Amino acid sequence: MTEINLKSNIREIVGRKVKKYRKKGLIPAVVYGNKITPQSIWVNNLDLKKTFSQSGENTIIRLEIDDKNAVNVLIHDTQINPMTGDFYHVDFFQVRMEEKIEADIPLEFIGESPAVKELGGVLVKNIGEIRVSCLPADLPHSIEINFEMLKTFDDHIKISDLKVSDKVKIFDDREAIIVSVIPPRTEEELSKLDEKVEADVTKVEGIAEETPVEEKTE
Repeated sequence: MTEINLKSNIREIVGRKVKKYRKKGLIPAVVYGNKITPQSIWVNNLDLKKTFSQSGENTIIRLEIDDKNAVNVLIHDTQINPMTGDFYHVDFFQVRMEEKIEADIPLEFIGESPAVKELGGVLVKNIGEIRVSCLPADLPHSIEINFEMLKTFDDHIKISDLKVSDKVKIFDDREAIIVSVIPPRTEEELSKLDEKVEADVTKVEGIAEETPVEEKTE
């Protein structure tokens, strides 16, 4: 597991007073966990952006506090300024490496499906992440799925097809289909679809052309 480090400092400023520090590139954050006293800290905005791009919300971060104490954390919650894209506040969840945790792991789709490229099929993705449980050191950053496995319209990829360590427990239904390819619409289906659209448009136009009823005046 690649170690990701992030520096922080104890924060004593709280409330509205933190606003001026954000302008200096310091983001207020909190570290908390099971049977752990919460700590208020500062993290550098640029360092946090770089770290988050590497870790997301499911990779262990070694958080250094005041260059003295280092704890293992996950980014549990973030608030982001929609105008600037900068972090507004971050919650770090401190984990115990000997205790199992639960997390949602994103699925990473790669490759190209022959059923789409050569047969003109339509790719249908039903699931984008799965819920797992494992020790923090065994937590996968993402799980890769290769579309090249989908060669015909009968092929599909289920949760049971995922390649994960036997140290990782998946909670989702193993028979659930993650992705498949359906055949393209036939000319007959497209023709019927066009007829339905035209019929719907005619109904709308008919309503629009009705003569309005004059209101009574008293």
